[in-house]
Amino acid sequence: MSPIRYTLPASALALLIVAAVPAGRRPDTGKTPKRTPTFAKDVAPIIYSKCAPCHHAGEVAPFNLTSYEEAKDKAPTLAAAAKQKFMPPWQAISHGEFSNERTLTPEQIETLDLWAKAGAPKGNMASAPKPPNYTPGWAMGQPDFVGKPAQPYVVGAEGADEYRCFVIPTTFTEGRYVTAVELRPGNRHVVHHVLVYLDKSGTARKRDGKDGRPGYSSFGGPGFQPVGALGGWAPGLQFQKLPAGDGFWLPAGADIVLQVHYHKDGKQETDLSQVGIQFAKGPVDKHVRWESVDNELISIQPGDSHYEVKADMDLPAAITLLDVIPHMHLIGHDMTVTATLPDGSKRELIHVEPYDFNWQTRYTYKEPVHLPKGTHLDLVAHYDNSTANPHNPNNPPKKVVFGEQTTNEMCFAFFSYTFDGEHISKGQKVGDEMGMDARRGLTIKKIFDHFDANHDGYLDVDELADVVGFFQSALGDSDKKQDPKAAAKFLVAMFGKVEKGKLNLDEFTKMSKQMH
Repeated sequence: MSPIRYTLPASALALLIVAAVPAGRRPDTGKTPKRTPTFAKDVAPIIYSKCAPCHHAGEVAPFNLTSYEEAKDKAPTLAAAAKQKFMPPWQAISHGEFSNERTLTPEQIETLDLWAKAGAPKGNMASAPKPPNYTPGWAMGQPDFVGKPAQPYVVGAEGADEYRCFVIPTTFTEGRYVTAVELRPGNRHVVHHVLVYLDKSGTARKRDGKDGRPGYSSFGGPGFQPVGALGGWAPGLQFQKLPAGDGFWLPAGADIVLQVHYHKDGKQETDLSQVGIQFAKGPVDKHVRWESVDNELISIQPGDSHYEVKADMDLPAAITLLDVIPHMHLIGHDMTVTATLPDGSKRELIHVEPYDFNWQTRYTYKEPVHLPKGTHLDLVAHYDNSTANPHNPNNPPKKVVFGEQTTNEMCFAFFSYTFDGEHISKGQKVGDEMGMDARRGLTIKKIFDHFDANHDGYLDVDELADVVGFFQSALGDSDKKQDPKAAAKFLVAMFGKVEKGKLNLDEFTKMSKQMH
């Protein structure tokens, strides 16, 4: 992957060039509107609600849209981007079920177009809505607590991606419920994503700075058993604000640990990412938890333009979904998650197409979704590893497997939820042991069946080499230049007894247990 930068692709650049043509030179459509739209009456409500949340100082967008003067300068660009549905960024095929839906109606698109063609008239600003007011640096408003590493971290110019954990001690003598969390990446050029973990063991604090640099390296997880999490950030992801009465639990004395994934951009960079937190001001009745429907068994051959990945799970308890975040990497094309209720009825929870890694979104439901015990969740995702995919990081395409590197792939649908049977205010609590993380796992048989490409009941050297390569990518060892095929030949020679040059399931299981 080329470094994450918030620049426009070639197609969008062409769009902006077209949009930059003065309105007076555009062909006459022959339509005469009943009234010319003005900024004050017609455009400001659209811009302030749909554009300004990203287009204000300190946010991801390349220019601001918080005043008439700023919008006037970009009027042709706004009209063209809206007509092509390039902006606002929104990937879900939705029908008004999400509270943060950023789509524009046909009438709003036409309003922006007519306004630009008319020369962007101002109108009577006395009747205009009040411009949005943003707390500098924080989209959610002023945090109650801001945590950041003690000093910036220097990211090298070249080499493999880095996973660095930064420890932020808290001094709270009592546990608190968190109702809003916002992650602010310090350097968007190199920050791939940020995850927030909570540590009560002191393990993270002991590892901090042991190699002479801020934080410590930890691939995959944070290197300790978390007692909780506070979400995360990826390109395009907005802050999370929970409904009244819901909260994440922050235990007394817990250390906040930011795990930052860095993808290097060819020059030395410096980062100081931070987290802002708002605490509950009233009673909390529900503890918000995280879960995912996912599949790590991904192996996409070069040229495959419609590679399919599936995942599913059964809910062991009645829950309520608050939001959903589809997550793939660069060649992800679409994802759909469907709930089948015990009575056989179905509900589509999310459908994103086309997926865009650079504009990931937390899709928050207007009305939380209640799912009874026994509901079955199905995920279906597709990937395009062909030359026709402009987002493909490899030219020519290469084999892509699951892994943490940006150029690997993933398949996750994250969601935050509460247990319907929990009412903290009434003393009805649900223990962590009733969570859903035990309901599925990457079993040895699943791995064997996935990599048994010819379905003959054996793994030959080439198939076992794919298994080795998969775990190298998943565990971050692929940069060590180990030869998967050489390792596979050794393992087959050691454990393959029934069929020469191959492993059956029992032999693969024995090998896996001994290698663990």
